[in-house]
Amino acid sequence: MAARRFRYHAVEMKVEFLSCPVQASLKVLGREWAFLVLTSIALFRANRFNDMVRAMPGLSKRLLSMRLAELERAGFIVRAEHRRGFVRWELTAKGADVVPILLTMVQFGAKWYADELFDNRAPHSLAEIFDEGYIRRTLGIRPRRSSITPASPGPRVARASTR
Repeated sequence: MAARRFRYHAVEMKVEFLSCPVQASLKVLGREWAFLVLTSIALFRANRFNDMVRAMPGLSKRLLSMRLAELERAGFIVRAEHRRGFVRWELTAKGADVVPILLTMVQFGAKWYADELFDNRAPHSLAEIFDEGYIRRTLGIRPRRSSITPASPGPRVARASTR
């Protein structure tokens, strides 16, 4: 049986997909809590298990363990053991590629759900939320000469082990 091609009619595509690329991306990322686990690691720097449990009320320890294992198997994160036997989770290069998507979602939420997110109930821009240098590095925007400000480091990226 021949593979069915996925065709888009709304815009002209230069290539033909075998299936929907969004659907393929959501096989792992579309799982409940997956984006929030990545957000916790990438943006909130809650990269230890108990930090993540505290950062995401409503997420059970069992479900967090499952999502961490799935994200690790899919190559988005790696387990980085540190001294004193505790474990931190870090983004891989694949995981770091999700960070601009997370920033876009933060931007959308800060605009359209400001009444739920901020005390003043007013929309906020990414520039009001994050350091300009971090935004530029994460979104791959070249810095303007006159507007460079000292920035916090971008998302931590670890190399996947080759076990």
